[in-house]
Amino acid sequence: MKIPMRKLSNTELDRLDLEAFKKSEKTPIVLVLDNIRSLNNIGSIFRTADAFRIEKIYLCGITASPPHKDIHKTALGATESVSWEYRENAVDLVRELRQKAYHPFAVEQAENACMLDRFKVDVQKRYALVFGNEVKGVAQNVIDQCEGVLEIPQYGTKHSLNISVSVGVVLWDLKTKLTQ
Repeated sequence: MKIPMRKLSNTELDRLDLEAFKKSEKTPIVLVLDNIRSLNNIGSIFRTADAFRIEKIYLCGITASPPHKDIHKTALGATESVSWEYRENAVDLVRELRQKAYHPFAVEQAENACMLDRFKVDVQKRYALVFGNEVKGVAQNVIDQCEGVLEIPQYGTKHSLNISVSVGVVLWDLKTKLTQ
């Protein structure tokens, strides 16, 4: 027997308003976006960060900052809800985050990387996830400052996923593990 399904309206989704979002408890994750070229990717990452209620996004290097119409086009207002800050140097930022008791992990394909599906999260820890340039990935000098590298298992012919897709996959995985 088929279960009846009806698409919900936006008002039925019962989402937080901006003020309630800002006051709400956040997922203990920050994102470090280093040298991201695409403004649409940046906006999409803001929207995903809002969906998983992460603490903050750090924009580093050439990564553009709001306000910008091309970021706004895909963020759909998430640049107002998600806390963000620009930092010029990702290496210095990752060092600083470690001093603030964050556990930084680069998301990259690397020797001795931990496959995301095998990564065990500690609910007592706060995490910093570093994502790099769409072509070059996370720079080695940034990886060197991280506790480890997480890799998304892939089974097709392509070498990588779009960065905004990668952020969504990793945040969904970690958020799920943190709430189990």
